Amino acid sequence: MSTQSPSAATAGDLRVVSGQPSLIRLYALLTLMVFFWALNFVIARIALRYFPSLLAASLRALIAGLLLLPLYFWKGREFDHEPWTRKDIPMLLLLGVTGVTFNQVLFLLGLERTSTPHAAIMTGIMPLQVLVMSAFCGLERLNGLRLAGMGLALGGVGVLQTSRSIGTSATLLGDALVLLSGTAFAAFAVIGKKLTAKHGGLTINTFAFLGGGLVLLPVIAWESLSFSYTHVAPAGWLSLLYMAAFPSAVAYLIFYYALTYIPASRVGSFSYLQPILATILGVLLLGDHISSALVLGGALVLTGVFLTERG
Repeated sequence: MSTQSPSAATAGDLRVVSGQPSLIRLYALLTLMVFFWALNFVIARIALRYFPSLLAASLRALIAGLLLLPLYFWKGREFDHEPWTRKDIPMLLLLGVTGVTFNQVLFLLGLERTSTPHAAIMTGIMPLQVLVMSAFCGLERLNGLRLAGMGLALGGVGVLQTSRSIGTSATLLGDALVLLSGTAFAAFAVIGKKLTAKHGGLTINTFAFLGGGLVLLPVIAWESLSFSYTHVAPAGWLSLLYMAAFPSAVAYLIFYYALTYIPASRVGSFSYLQPILATILGVLLLGDHISSALVLGGALVLTGVFLTERG
């Protein structure tokens, strides 16, 4: 089964068919998306200085949904290939719970318990998770090079877990939670790929974030009982707004826009830039420490992801 919509060119074809943007434009947008996500590792740490992780993740999802809602009413229907009906709502909401509720809650819970470089590298595994799920659904094929790349990446994860530097904030629990957040996003990508054939990315993301935010309303209410919003500095609110607007609403729109024309595994492969950018930003802006084990483990993960994508 093809991983592309009928109007899309093959992944390696540089020709532009009618109505399809050039690959240069798509790749430029995907690079911007990765930058938003990489900077989010730094901004999220600032937000966690002011908000509990569960409250921050819940508010982030709800604010992102509220930002997308007026945009959807303005332009959303124009990009729907097929208008959604009442029977589509459960699947759209399930997508939101998977890709927003689970993904963002697990990410911030994990980031709170591990270092920025560790979290970035664990997130870099996501293309492999997308590939495995796509293969399971019959959307992609596994071959020897892809399997070898997966093994190499898993070896890099093993190096990270067995060679933690003394004094680092990285923990096994934190790394595992970030890895699970990537699993949730991989499911979001694969399930969303099928729905993109029917509905536009704006529709999918509005349902996902608003639905995910509404699911998390009880969490917001519970956390707010013991939290004082008056003690949050402007930096905290700006960090939360950035997390809701750019790595959430804008980046997810770019993701699904590209997913309309490029296979899910190719779109996911752009995230191998994310660990590098996030680690650099963490060192420059947060003073994170880079050890030899981190460099070796990260190199193995990125090489494995690259080989898998080449396969």
